[in-house]
Amino acid sequence: MVGYQNIVKNLDKEVMEKFAKHSKIAGVIFLLLGLVGIFYPTIMSVATAYFVAWLFLLSGFVIAFHTWENDRKDWLGWLKAFIYILTGILVAIFPLPGVAALGIILAVYFFFDGFASFALAGQLKGEKWWWLILLNGILSIILGVIFLVGWPFNSLILVGLFVGISLFFDGVVLLSMGSYIDKLQKEGEGESSPSSKE
Repeated sequence: MVGYQNIVKNLDKEVMEKFAKHSKIAGVIFLLLGLVGIFYPTIMSVATAYFVAWLFLLSGFVIAFHTWENDRKDWLGWLKAFIYILTGILVAIFPLPGVAALGIILAVYFFFDGFASFALAGQLKGEKWWWLILLNGILSIILGVIFLVGWPFNSLILVGLFVGISLFFDGVVLLSMGSYIDKLQKEGEGESSPSSKE
């Protein structure tokens, strides 16, 4: 905490006020989006698929532009751009298979995270908090199994639900950061006001 206080004191007051304000605004938006994802996971799943589609399209166009500017004979660059753009178009036209693909990607991620946590817990066995890493691994494996059981049909609910939960907690973090910076600034003003009177 002392480190954060020193950082805040050394930064420009106006910059910190803007950061706190924008953190709170973004936090409220993330909280609302998170609640939509939690209570309406199907809508959030489809919205996530469209977001991923636009990311693929944008990436494809950037790669195509880069290839055009640097080496127009680079057929691998053109192929990569074509694959990205085609994937983006297909996900935008058929969002439900895109959601199913996101579901399997998340399942694979959770399994990798779980096995990595098991390996790390094995290395740190005997340390004070090694069991937390082991618990994280077990929970990750359970989440991976949940995504796989009933795939692809449960992806329509689970993807949106997990995105919603993630956005909700991101919103909580942003709001907390904004409030914490406000608190530090008020403490700094309180400390400086007696000296300015003297």
